[in-house]
Amino acid sequence: MRNKIILFDINETVLNLKSLQPKFNDAFGSEEALSLWFSKLLHTSAVCVITNVKTNFSKLADAMLESTAENYDLQLSELKRNELLSAFSSLQPHSDIKDALSKLRSNGFKVVAFSNSSLSLISTQIKNAGLTSFFDEIISVEETGSFKPDPNVYKFAANVLGESVENLCLVATHDWDTHGALSVGLNAAYINRTDTPYHPFYLKPDIQSNTMDGIVDQIVEAYL
Repeated sequence: MRNKIILFDINETVLNLKSLQPKFNDAFGSEEALSLWFSKLLHTSAVCVITNVKTNFSKLADAMLESTAENYDLQLSELKRNELLSAFSSLQPHSDIKDALSKLRSNGFKVVAFSNSSLSLISTQIKNAGLTSFFDEIISVEETGSFKPDPNVYKFAANVLGESVENLCLVATHDWDTHGALSVGLNAAYINRTDTPYHPFYLKPDIQSNTMDGIVDQIVEAYL
């Protein structure tokens, strides 16, 4: 990798989705509602990519709240939906993030936030998490009209940065995301935040760890 540019997925990789747990428990009366909602969100975004449905992450997030409510035979008020979606913009960072990003930047790496969310939402999330000064740039997929892991989305990020794909490395906790990046020529690093096996059919990155510190140490060793 000639240029030291590291892309970071945001939701779950950088920001801790579990900070939403109390609000989802209260709204749905279930410990499983949060994971159900987020899995529906990711699944639906992938279907939209494959079938060329044009939408955005905010609309999908709202629609999947309705879908999740149907699973529990509930009706969410507009006020409650807005409260849950607003909380999504105020996720707290994982405890290992700030030190890891600081170490990358101190070693000369450019650090870029890269997410399926809108540019407005990513910017708000990063600001509310106290991470604005830790990222050099923010890239949203929204201009593409698609979502990760569409190959065009990773190529779009490379184009925005003025780099070839092989000069970029994506860090993500979703194996479908690292697979998507690897499939178009990016490097990738997988952080196993959820202690789940990596999908056996997906391309596997050389860099893997259960902690962001472990990821960063391997990146520095591999690319310096």
